Amino acid sequence: MAQTFKAILVSRDDDKNQHVDIAELTDAELMEGDVTVAVEATTVNYKDGLAITGKSPVVRRWPMIPGIDFAGTVAASEHPDWKEGDKVILNGWGVGETHYGAYAGLARVNGDWLIALPDALTPHQAMAIGTAGYTAMLSVLALERHGITPERGPAIVTGANGGVGTVAISVLSKLGYEVIASTGRTSESAFLTSLGASEIIDRAELSEPGRPLGKERWASGVDSVGSVTLANVLAQTMQGGAIAACGLAQGMDLPTTVAPFILRGVSLLGIDSVMAPRALREQAWARLVEDLDMVKLEALSRTIGFGEIIDTAHAILEGRVRGRVVVDMAG
Repeated sequence: MAQTFKAILVSRDDDKNQHVDIAELTDAELMEGDVTVAVEATTVNYKDGLAITGKSPVVRRWPMIPGIDFAGTVAASEHPDWKEGDKVILNGWGVGETHYGAYAGLARVNGDWLIALPDALTPHQAMAIGTAGYTAMLSVLALERHGITPERGPAIVTGANGGVGTVAISVLSKLGYEVIASTGRTSESAFLTSLGASEIIDRAELSEPGRPLGKERWASGVDSVGSVTLANVLAQTMQGGAIAACGLAQGMDLPTTVAPFILRGVSLLGIDSVMAPRALREQAWARLVEDLDMVKLEALSRTIGFGEIIDTAHAILEGRVRGRVVVDMAG
């Protein structure tokens, strides 16, 4: 007998108008894959907000179950690495974009896309971290590979109140960095300070077109905003510094010049969380267990039920979501 479960289904009509519905599906309707996972927890990332609202062409197959990450238990497996009962995590790989994603009771995926849930984490904690937190750690690892250390100078974190930003601040501060947090919600400065930010600046300082080179203010940074903000961050990066770019909240354009690169030796490090190889994913999750304070993680996250996903997707694009949102799929 086919197993039924609830799922959020994004579809298009003949006029390409997008519709979002809660549907009842069976496991027979899932896409191909060699591992079926009972989804226990997921999250609402900025990309999920784009997919559900249709504000950006994230979804590239119709219909689609959105949700780019999940943690859960293997329900069935034909993959040699996984057996029934294993606890696993998935981030990226086109899930929620071209392959049915996390906003469903079951997900059937390619087993190569999965990694083991670290023993130290519950599914809920893993999704409090989620793709945003995992991306933040990939950014920190990239800075470290480039030779950046706390002694080099402060680190800037843009989009500081968002999912990437809050985890980046928490990790960088624990590693000993002086963290400068850029946010459009300076009224929440106390929250960012509690996560480890040493200085709070208004995003307006960076969000308008600036000079090709400015005063040197930071040695490194994690940018999830893109566009003019990233251009200004680069223009104010110290000699030999590096910025990890991992998002496009302001836009995917980059109106900059070569000046920071050829006059100060600044490096721009691109972060691809979607197609990162398994070894790098496992390294990032291991470091998150080691370098992310779980008390801070609890402070920067909140939990919602399945029925609140759609409203939260709209809220995250409107800048009304602070930190991380965990979806309890049993709720």
